Amino acid sequence: MPLLNHDAEHDPNKILPIDYDWAREYYRDGVANNWVPEEIPMQDDISQWNGDELTDSERQLVEWNLGFFSTAESLTANNIVLAIYEYVTAPECRQYLLRQAYEEAIHTDTFIYCCDSLGFDPEYLYGMYDRIPTISQKDEFVVELTQNLDDPEFSLDETEDVRDLLRDLVGFYVVMEGVFFYAGFAMMLALKRRNRMVGIGQQFEYIMRDESLHVGFGVDLINQIRREHPDAWTEEFGAEVRDLIETAVDLEQEYAREACPEDVLGMGPEQFSEYVEHVADRRLGQLDLEASYGTDNPFPWMSEAVDLNKEKNFFETQVTEYQSGGSLDW
Repeated sequence: MPLLNHDAEHDPNKILPIDYDWAREYYRDGVANNWVPEEIPMQDDISQWNGDELTDSERQLVEWNLGFFSTAESLTANNIVLAIYEYVTAPECRQYLLRQAYEEAIHTDTFIYCCDSLGFDPEYLYGMYDRIPTISQKDEFVVELTQNLDDPEFSLDETEDVRDLLRDLVGFYVVMEGVFFYAGFAMMLALKRRNRMVGIGQQFEYIMRDESLHVGFGVDLINQIRREHPDAWTEEFGAEVRDLIETAVDLEQEYAREACPEDVLGMGPEQFSEYVEHVADRRLGQLDLEASYGTDNPFPWMSEAVDLNKEKNFFETQVTEYQSGGSLDW
Protein backbone atom coordinates (compact mmCIF):
# COMPACT_ATOMS: atom_id res chain seq x y z
CA MET A 1 0.00 0.00 0.00
CA PRO A 2 2.60 2.59 -1.03
CA LEU A 3 0.16 5.44 -1.65
CA LEU A 4 -1.34 5.40 1.82
CA ASN A 5 0.94 3.75 4.35
CA HIS A 6 4.42 4.15 5.73
CA ASP A 7 6.10 0.88 4.85
CA ALA A 8 9.40 -0.59 3.80
CA GLU A 9 8.51 -0.35 0.12
CA HIS A 10 8.02 3.41 0.14
CA ASP A 11 9.83 5.75 2.51
CA PRO A 12 7.74 8.97 2.77
CA ASN A 13 10.95 10.94 3.26
CA LYS A 14 12.41 9.85 -0.11
CA ILE A 15 10.67 11.44 -3.06
CA LEU A 16 12.99 9.78 -5.57
CA PRO A 17 12.43 7.56 -7.41
CA ILE A 18 8.95 8.90 -8.13
CA ASP A 19 6.24 6.24 -8.31
CA TYR A 20 3.31 8.50 -9.15
CA ASP A 21 4.27 10.70 -12.08
CA TRP A 22 0.75 12.12 -12.26
CA ALA A 23 1.13 13.70 -8.80
CA ARG A 24 4.41 15.32 -9.82
CA GLU A 25 2.73 16.76 -12.94
CA TYR A 26 0.01 18.37 -10.83
CA TYR A 27 2.67 20.02 -8.70
CA ARG A 28 4.42 21.43 -11.77
CA ASP A 29 1.14 22.71 -13.22
CA GLY A 30 0.31 24.39 -9.91
CA VAL A 31 3.66 26.17 -9.85
CA ALA A 32 3.11 27.35 -13.45
CA ASN A 33 -0.23 28.82 -12.39
CA ASN A 34 1.17 30.89 -9.51
CA TRP A 35 -0.54 34.19 -8.66
CA VAL A 36 -1.40 36.52 -5.75
CA PRO A 37 -4.55 38.66 -5.39
CA GLU A 38 -2.68 41.94 -5.03
CA GLU A 39 -1.68 41.64 -8.70
CA ILE A 40 -5.27 42.48 -9.62
CA PRO A 41 -6.45 46.12 -9.36
CA MET A 42 -9.72 46.69 -7.51
CA GLN A 43 -10.35 50.41 -8.06
CA ASP A 44 -13.12 49.91 -10.64
CA ASP A 45 -14.79 47.34 -8.39
CA ILE A 46 -14.68 49.76 -5.48
CA SER A 47 -16.25 52.49 -7.62
CA GLN A 48 -19.03 50.17 -8.79
CA TRP A 49 -19.68 48.89 -5.28
CA ASN A 50 -19.88 52.39 -3.82
CA GLY A 51 -21.89 53.75 -6.75
CA ASP A 52 -25.27 52.88 -8.23
CA GLU A 53 -24.25 50.68 -11.19
CA LEU A 54 -25.14 47.38 -9.50
CA THR A 55 -28.67 46.14 -8.95
CA ASP A 56 -29.76 44.75 -5.59
CA SER A 57 -29.69 41.22 -7.08
CA GLU A 58 -26.12 41.71 -8.32
CA ARG A 59 -25.06 42.96 -4.89
CA GLN A 60 -26.61 39.93 -3.21
CA LEU A 61 -24.91 37.63 -5.67
CA VAL A 62 -21.50 39.17 -4.90
CA GLU A 63 -22.06 39.14 -1.14
CA TRP A 64 -23.27 35.55 -0.97
CA ASN A 65 -20.42 34.20 -3.05
CA LEU A 66 -17.80 36.12 -1.09
CA GLY A 67 -19.46 34.91 2.12
CA PHE A 68 -19.53 31.26 1.06
CA PHE A 69 -16.03 31.09 -0.40
CA SER A 70 -14.38 33.04 2.42
CA THR A 71 -15.12 30.26 4.93
CA ALA A 72 -15.13 27.33 2.47
CA GLU A 73 -11.48 27.98 1.57
CA SER A 74 -10.49 27.79 5.24
CA LEU A 75 -12.40 24.53 5.63
CA THR A 76 -10.60 23.18 2.57
CA ALA A 77 -7.16 24.15 3.89
CA ASN A 78 -7.87 22.58 7.27
CA ASN A 79 -8.87 19.30 5.63
CA ILE A 80 -5.61 19.13 3.70
CA VAL A 81 -3.27 19.99 6.55
CA LEU A 82 -5.05 18.30 9.45
CA ALA A 83 -6.49 15.21 7.77
CA ILE A 84 -5.58 14.15 4.24
CA TYR A 85 -1.83 14.72 4.63
CA GLU A 86 -1.67 12.21 7.48
CA TYR A 87 -3.10 9.33 5.46
CA VAL A 88 -1.66 9.97 2.00
CA THR A 89 2.02 9.33 2.58
CA ALA A 90 3.49 8.93 -0.92
CA PRO A 91 6.00 11.84 -0.95
CA GLU A 92 5.16 13.12 -4.43
CA CYS A 93 1.46 13.26 -3.42
CA ARG A 94 2.38 15.05 -0.23
CA GLN A 95 4.40 17.54 -2.25
CA TYR A 96 1.27 18.42 -4.22
CA LEU A 97 -0.84 18.56 -1.05
CA LEU A 98 1.59 21.16 0.31
CA ARG A 99 1.27 23.08 -2.94
CA GLN A 100 -2.52 22.89 -2.68
CA ALA A 101 -2.39 24.08 0.93
CA TYR A 102 -0.37 27.10 -0.23
CA GLU A 103 -2.96 27.82 -2.92
CA GLU A 104 -5.75 27.62 -0.35
CA ALA A 105 -3.84 30.22 1.68
CA ILE A 106 -3.75 32.41 -1.44
CA HIS A 107 -7.50 31.94 -1.85
CA THR A 108 -8.07 32.85 1.80
CA ASP A 109 -5.95 35.95 1.25
CA THR A 110 -8.08 36.78 -1.80
CA PHE A 111 -11.19 37.15 0.32
CA ILE A 112 -9.33 39.25 2.88
CA TYR A 113 -8.29 41.48 -0.03
CA CYS A 114 -11.86 41.69 -1.37
CA CYS A 115 -13.34 42.29 2.09
CA ASP A 116 -10.87 45.09 2.81
CA SER A 117 -11.22 46.65 -0.64
CA LEU A 118 -15.02 46.82 -0.56
CA GLY A 119 -15.19 47.82 3.11
CA PHE A 120 -17.16 44.83 4.37
CA ASP A 121 -17.66 44.29 8.08
CA PRO A 122 -15.75 41.01 8.59
CA GLU A 123 -18.37 39.72 11.03
CA TYR A 124 -21.03 40.26 8.38
CA LEU A 125 -19.12 38.61 5.53
CA TYR A 126 -17.54 35.73 7.42
CA GLY A 127 -20.69 35.06 9.44
CA MET A 128 -22.84 34.17 6.44
CA TYR A 129 -22.33 30.43 6.90
CA ASP A 130 -24.13 30.82 10.25
CA ARG A 131 -26.83 33.21 8.99
CA ILE A 132 -27.79 31.87 5.57
CA PRO A 133 -29.30 28.36 5.67
CA THR A 134 -28.29 27.31 2.13
CA ILE A 135 -24.65 28.14 2.90
CA SER A 136 -24.84 26.37 6.28
CA GLN A 137 -26.33 23.26 4.68
CA LYS A 138 -23.47 22.95 2.21
CA ASP A 139 -20.82 23.37 4.90
CA GLU A 140 -22.54 20.91 7.24
CA PHE A 141 -22.88 18.32 4.46
CA VAL A 142 -19.15 18.40 3.72
CA VAL A 143 -18.17 18.31 7.40
CA GLU A 144 -20.39 15.23 7.81
CA LEU A 145 -18.76 13.57 4.82
CA THR A 146 -15.23 14.07 6.14
CA GLN A 147 -15.77 13.00 9.74
CA ASN A 148 -13.61 9.86 9.51
CA LEU A 149 -10.50 11.89 8.79
CA ASP A 150 -11.25 14.02 11.84
CA ASP A 151 -11.37 10.96 14.10
CA PRO A 152 -8.04 10.61 15.96
CA GLU A 153 -8.68 6.86 16.26
CA PHE A 154 -9.14 6.37 12.51
CA SER A 155 -6.62 4.03 10.86
CA LEU A 156 -6.28 2.18 7.56
CA ASP A 157 -6.28 -1.41 8.75
CA GLU A 158 -9.18 -2.99 6.87
CA THR A 159 -10.87 -2.70 3.49
CA GLU A 160 -13.74 -0.88 5.17
CA ASP A 161 -11.27 1.71 6.45
CA VAL A 162 -10.01 2.34 2.91
CA ARG A 163 -13.64 2.68 1.80
CA ASP A 164 -14.21 5.28 4.54
CA LEU A 165 -11.17 7.20 3.31
CA LEU A 166 -12.48 7.09 -0.25
CA ARG A 167 -15.85 8.41 0.92
CA ASP A 168 -14.13 11.30 2.68
CA LEU A 169 -12.00 12.08 -0.37
CA VAL A 170 -15.13 12.09 -2.55
CA GLY A 171 -16.73 14.50 -0.07
CA PHE A 172 -13.71 16.76 -0.03
CA TYR A 173 -12.56 16.81 -3.65
CA VAL A 174 -15.61 15.83 -5.69
CA VAL A 175 -18.45 17.36 -3.64
CA MET A 176 -16.82 20.39 -2.01
CA GLU A 177 -14.32 21.51 -4.62
CA GLY A 178 -15.91 19.81 -7.63
CA VAL A 179 -19.62 20.63 -7.22
CA PHE A 180 -20.20 23.21 -4.47
CA PHE A 181 -17.78 25.74 -5.95
CA TYR A 182 -19.01 25.77 -9.51
CA ALA A 183 -22.33 27.65 -9.39
CA GLY A 184 -20.49 30.45 -7.61
CA PHE A 185 -17.75 30.44 -10.23
CA ALA A 186 -20.35 30.71 -13.00
CA MET A 187 -22.16 33.56 -11.24
CA MET A 188 -19.05 35.66 -10.68
CA LEU A 189 -17.71 35.07 -14.17
CA ALA A 190 -21.13 35.96 -15.61
CA LEU A 191 -20.88 39.33 -13.85
CA LYS A 192 -17.37 39.84 -15.17
CA ARG A 193 -18.54 39.18 -18.73
CA ARG A 194 -20.90 42.15 -18.30
CA ASN A 195 -18.12 44.38 -16.92
CA ARG A 196 -19.44 44.14 -13.38
CA MET A 197 -16.91 43.66 -10.55
CA VAL A 198 -14.19 42.71 -13.03
CA GLY A 199 -11.38 42.61 -10.45
CA ILE A 200 -13.22 40.13 -8.24
CA GLY A 201 -14.25 38.18 -11.32
CA GLN A 202 -10.63 37.87 -12.42
CA GLN A 203 -9.67 36.58 -8.99
CA PHE A 204 -12.45 34.00 -9.23
CA GLU A 205 -11.02 32.94 -12.60
CA TYR A 206 -7.62 32.42 -11.02
CA ILE A 207 -9.21 30.45 -8.15
CA MET A 208 -11.22 28.35 -10.59
CA ARG A 209 -8.08 27.52 -12.51
CA ASP A 210 -6.45 26.35 -9.27
CA GLU A 211 -9.53 24.36 -8.33
CA SER A 212 -9.50 22.58 -11.70
CA LEU A 213 -6.11 21.16 -10.74
CA HIS A 214 -7.30 20.35 -7.21
CA VAL A 215 -10.28 18.39 -8.52
CA GLY A 216 -8.13 16.60 -11.09
CA PHE A 217 -5.60 15.60 -8.45
CA GLY A 218 -8.34 14.46 -6.07
CA VAL A 219 -10.02 12.33 -8.72
CA ASP A 220 -6.71 10.76 -9.74
CA LEU A 221 -5.90 10.13 -6.07
CA ILE A 222 -9.26 8.40 -5.58
CA ASN A 223 -8.80 6.33 -8.73
CA GLN A 224 -5.25 5.35 -7.77
CA ILE A 225 -6.48 4.10 -4.39
CA ARG A 226 -9.18 2.16 -6.23
CA ARG A 227 -6.54 0.48 -8.38
CA GLU A 228 -4.43 -0.44 -5.38
CA HIS A 229 -7.43 -1.57 -3.30
CA PRO A 230 -9.98 -2.92 -5.80
CA ASP A 231 -12.07 -4.54 -3.05
CA ALA A 232 -12.80 -1.14 -1.48
CA TRP A 233 -14.88 0.25 -4.37
CA THR A 234 -17.85 -2.05 -4.77
CA GLU A 235 -20.93 -1.59 -6.93
CA GLU A 236 -22.88 -0.70 -3.78
CA PHE A 237 -20.28 1.90 -2.82
CA GLY A 238 -20.45 3.40 -6.31
CA ALA A 239 -24.21 3.78 -5.85
CA GLU A 240 -23.58 5.48 -2.51
CA VAL A 241 -21.15 7.90 -4.15
CA ARG A 242 -23.76 8.70 -6.80
CA ASP A 243 -26.31 9.47 -4.06
CA LEU A 244 -23.83 11.79 -2.33
CA ILE A 245 -23.17 13.70 -5.55
CA GLU A 246 -26.89 13.96 -6.35
CA THR A 247 -27.58 15.27 -2.84
CA ALA A 248 -24.81 17.82 -3.34
CA VAL A 249 -26.47 18.90 -6.60
CA ASP A 250 -29.77 19.46 -4.77
CA LEU A 251 -28.05 21.59 -2.13
CA GLU A 252 -26.09 23.59 -4.71
CA GLN A 253 -29.22 24.20 -6.81
CA GLU A 254 -31.06 25.49 -3.77
CA TYR A 255 -28.14 27.81 -3.05
CA ALA A 256 -28.06 29.00 -6.68
CA ARG A 257 -31.77 29.83 -6.69
CA GLU A 258 -31.51 31.89 -3.51
CA ALA A 259 -28.20 33.59 -4.32
CA CYS A 260 -29.55 34.55 -7.76
CA PRO A 261 -33.31 34.99 -7.12
CA GLU A 262 -34.08 36.63 -10.47
CA ASP A 263 -32.46 37.23 -13.83
CA VAL A 264 -29.06 38.87 -13.43
CA LEU A 265 -27.95 40.32 -16.74
CA GLY A 266 -30.13 37.84 -18.62
CA MET A 267 -29.11 34.77 -16.62
CA GLY A 268 -31.59 33.15 -14.27
CA PRO A 269 -31.24 30.70 -11.39
CA GLU A 270 -32.47 27.77 -13.49
CA GLN A 271 -29.50 28.14 -15.82
CA PHE A 272 -27.13 27.96 -12.87
CA SER A 273 -29.03 24.87 -11.67
CA GLU A 274 -28.55 23.25 -15.09
CA TYR A 275 -24.87 24.08 -14.96
CA VAL A 276 -24.52 22.28 -11.63
CA GLU A 277 -26.09 19.16 -13.19
CA HIS A 278 -23.70 19.39 -16.12
CA VAL A 279 -20.73 19.65 -13.74
CA ALA A 280 -22.02 16.74 -11.63
CA ASP A 281 -22.23 14.51 -14.70
CA ARG A 282 -18.61 15.39 -15.42
CA ARG A 283 -17.63 14.36 -11.88
CA LEU A 284 -19.52 11.07 -12.17
CA GLY A 285 -17.74 10.34 -15.44
CA GLN A 286 -14.36 11.02 -13.85
CA LEU A 287 -15.23 8.32 -11.29
CA ASP A 288 -16.30 5.88 -14.04
CA LEU A 289 -19.97 6.23 -13.10
CA GLU A 290 -22.83 6.82 -15.52
CA ALA A 291 -24.21 10.34 -15.86
CA SER A 292 -27.28 11.12 -13.76
CA TYR A 293 -28.69 14.11 -15.62
CA GLY A 294 -27.61 14.31 -19.25
CA THR A 295 -27.83 18.10 -19.02
CA ASP A 296 -26.12 20.24 -21.65
CA ASN A 297 -23.84 23.04 -20.54
CA PRO A 298 -25.97 26.23 -20.50
CA PHE A 299 -22.82 28.35 -20.25
CA PRO A 300 -20.46 27.33 -23.07
CA TRP A 301 -18.53 30.53 -22.45
CA MET A 302 -17.28 29.01 -19.19
CA SER A 303 -14.94 26.99 -21.39
CA GLU A 304 -13.18 30.25 -22.24
CA ALA A 305 -12.17 30.64 -18.60
CA VAL A 306 -11.38 27.10 -17.50
CA ASP A 307 -12.81 24.36 -19.67
CA LEU A 308 -14.01 21.33 -17.74
CA ASN A 309 -12.19 19.28 -20.34
CA LYS A 310 -8.92 20.57 -18.88
CA GLU A 311 -9.81 18.59 -15.76
CA LYS A 312 -8.87 15.38 -17.52
CA ASN A 313 -7.66 12.54 -15.39
CA PHE A 314 -3.89 12.22 -15.69
CA PHE A 315 -4.43 8.80 -17.19
CA GLU A 316 -6.50 10.34 -20.02
CA THR A 317 -4.21 13.26 -20.81
CA GLN A 318 -1.88 15.61 -19.01
CA VAL A 319 -2.76 19.24 -18.35
CA THR A 320 -0.42 21.40 -20.42
CA GLU A 321 -2.37 24.63 -20.86
CA TYR A 322 -1.33 26.57 -17.77
CA GLN A 323 1.24 29.29 -17.47
CA SER A 324 2.50 31.51 -14.70
CA GLY A 325 -0.11 33.70 -13.05
CA GLY A 326 1.71 36.90 -13.89
CA SER A 327 1.26 36.27 -17.60
CA LEU A 328 -2.18 34.65 -17.71
CA ASP A 329 -4.29 36.10 -20.49
CA TRP A 330 -8.00 36.09 -19.88
